[in-house]
Amino acid sequence: MNVIMLLKPKETIKYIYESNTLRQGIEKMRAHSYTAIPVISDDGAYVGTVSEGDFLYYILDEQNNNMKEQEKHFVKDIIRRDFNPAVNIDVTMDELLDRALKQNFVPVTDARGTFIGIVTRQDIIRHFMEK
Repeated sequence: MNVIMLLKPKETIKYIYESNTLRQGIEKMRAHSYTAIPVISDDGAYVGTVSEGDFLYYILDEQNNNMKEQEKHFVKDIIRRDFNPAVNIDVTMDELLDRALKQNFVPVTDARGTFIGIVTRQDIIRHFMEK
């Protein structure tokens, strides 16, 4: 089994750019009812994932919940680089399953580090249940 069979391609999911403002990131997450969302660079490389908590902690640390103020700060300022690391397209199913035990979705990159999509925990569970 190849990860390609479970992949939700980049074109079918939502993500944000590291150059987006905090306000843009918050609004996109809220509009789609996401609790976490992949972040990519302007050239398409996977940078990390941000969660609702990342936005909340930033707002609390800055002690400013003014939405206009959030337009002055960027998603790249709140990314935790070690949170929700991506796997390469040639990942084994065992490694993918292990990663899915720790995260709701697993970002997938190609050999150049370009973000190509995600595999959700739900899809992995469904795959193993059908076997």
